[in-house]
Amino acid sequence: MVTVAWTARIPSAEAMERLGERLAAALQPGDWIALTGPLGAGKTTLVRGLARGLGFRGRVASPTFTLVHVYRGRLPLYHLDLYRLEGEDALRDVVDPGEMEAAGAVVVEWADRAPRWIPADALWLDLAVDPAGDGRRVAARAGGDRARRLAAHLAHRADPAVEPAAGAIPAGPGAAGPGSPGGEAGRPATGKDEGRR
Repeated sequence: MVTVAWTARIPSAEAMERLGERLAAALQPGDWIALTGPLGAGKTTLVRGLARGLGFRGRVASPTFTLVHVYRGRLPLYHLDLYRLEGEDALRDVVDPGEMEAAGAVVVEWADRAPRWIPADALWLDLAVDPAGDGRRVAARAGGDRARRLAAHLAHRADPAVEPAAGAIPAGPGAAGPGSPGGEAGRPATGKDEGRR
């Protein structure tokens, strides 16, 4: 089962980028981060922070038309954007997940468009515009050991500007609510959960 492991309010684009930078410090080859949320929720801003945190200094943009960009830093970051994806089968013709995860970390925008393609131990970050103001809300869903490690890193090393949230945001497919085991807001999940594939 996938549980909501951590939720927070992100007050600005700068804080979202810093969140990505801090998360990058914990990334290892084979880690996957699956991003969901509407246009303007901060997915690409978070990826920019991940790339910067890994030491990449070039331009970071969403690969909407090319499907994948690679940012070379401490370890390669494979950035996929599935916004224009026409079925999960299209991915098999373009991307080799095994090759990517052997070399670096993978971050996928619009991951909810191909959920069966995302590994069971990916960290899911559901982003939303905060209805209470100008900021954003993020819910981390963890379904495996890798995801729990990354969620715990987020919970314990968040930027001071990031405010742990009292309630979960609407989460994507397969999410458990804040009352599920390990799903207390602002705390990392600790129980054994099953992921999905």
